[in-house]
Amino acid sequence: MNLQFRGTAAHSMLGKLDDVQFTRRDYQHRTRLAALDAPDRVRWLSIPTHLPHGRHSLIQDALIADPTSARRRTAAMIRHEYRASPHWATLQTALEPVWDAFDTGRTAAVAETSTRVLLDLFGWNGRVLAASGLPARPERSQRLADLTAAAGAGTYLCGTGGMTYLDPAPFTARGITVAPFLPPTTGIWANARRVTALWALAHLGPDALAARLRALASSPDSLEAAA
Repeated sequence: MNLQFRGTAAHSMLGKLDDVQFTRRDYQHRTRLAALDAPDRVRWLSIPTHLPHGRHSLIQDALIADPTSARRRTAAMIRHEYRASPHWATLQTALEPVWDAFDTGRTAAVAETSTRVLLDLFGWNGRVLAASGLPARPERSQRLADLTAAAGAGTYLCGTGGMTYLDPAPFTARGITVAPFLPPTTGIWANARRVTALWALAHLGPDALAARLRALASSPDSLEAAA
């Protein structure tokens, strides 16, 4: 589970909520793969995950049930969907660290590595910070505000789901701006909220997709969507 910050310095920061409860119904161990030639045709890709402390297990404690099998199955499914892409050779090389992360036996390691690989492909120069290493109070909105402040960021990007429960008061008290994270909903972004970014990468390639994101970032109406 990731938090997105935009700092007062030149680079952004990404915070990983590694010390919160693992939730099976979320996207912490699964995603949807969209077919290369038909993005509306999707199927689930899940990493079988064991929770050593039951439903109270933290994200950082979640274990891959069978790392060798999960690695093989994940690689095979992604290869099946995207090997016809003209950008497959680039993606295949970029994904090697993700396959290695399965050897740790930790679901969070795979999630973090895959996120880092994606950001590296886009030339992102920010920092990834673990919530477990930052001081924060327990209440949900206070915690998010504390983590944003501890990261030295001036803006917290909040998704549409989070905006329904977020209390802005702790952020205001710390002089932090809460900005809505609103991804575009047309063109290649139409399915962006429900499928893995691998589809867009396979469809356009890293350079072209990064260019589209930069174009969004330069548009005042879409600034928060591409941040």
